[in-house]
Amino acid sequence: MPVHCQQSPVLAGSAALAALGALVLYQREPSSYGKYTGSLAAAPHLPAGAAWFLQELPSFVLPVGMLVRQSRALSGPPAAVLLGLFCAHYFHRTFVYPFLMRGRPFPVAVLFKGFVFCTGNGLLQGYYLTYCAEYPAEWYTDIRFILGVFLFILGMGINIHSDYVLRQLRKPGEVIYQIPQGGLFTYVSGANFLGEIIEWIGYALATWSLPALAFAFFSLCFLGLRALHHHRFYLKIFENYPKFRKALIPFIF
Repeated sequence: MPVHCQQSPVLAGSAALAALGALVLYQREPSSYGKYTGSLAAAPHLPAGAAWFLQELPSFVLPVGMLVRQSRALSGPPAAVLLGLFCAHYFHRTFVYPFLMRGRPFPVAVLFKGFVFCTGNGLLQGYYLTYCAEYPAEWYTDIRFILGVFLFILGMGINIHSDYVLRQLRKPGEVIYQIPQGGLFTYVSGANFLGEIIEWIGYALATWSLPALAFAFFSLCFLGLRALHHHRFYLKIFENYPKFRKALIPFIF
């Protein structure tokens, strides 16, 4: 294990992520943005693009800073590649997605929570791969790495394509809801969420690490619940919503 690695923060951060995911399931309430602003409707808001940019920024900046400043501390090229995958996702979520989206104004209170989460998770994933992870040179040929990277790329592709489908449902300035069609939306209401869940399952497999597993579990809880709420929302407002379409997992759930 690298000399600079401290296991206590890694274990504590991973446990906190997993506990947060369990708490999300326990509360069963959707996060208060988008369709579900609820009690925060009268609270201060920011434009959706600006809010997403600020919220996601720490998840990109912090790991990249570690990758650049502490490259010698990395256990080898596999760790750098894996941290690069994490950064690639958040590059898109920080510098591409916010400038394309057409979402509703975003509550500042939710933005603050998201910013704190992204800061903590960015530090946790970056710290582990920079200082703690040890991979042999042959990790590139390990089935966990190969399958994990494949799932990560597949999930990211599904996520980006699904976001594109959702953007095409509205013209600039519109707030009406329409039934998404095409891609995995043919089978599930939360195609974009399913893509991101697949991403982080792949990341957990490729890194074979506790922090990544905890993050994948949190993503499954948070995004899976949001997909379920979206599904119920669509069924409620659209009488002609496809009855065979599931919430998150095609043909199952």
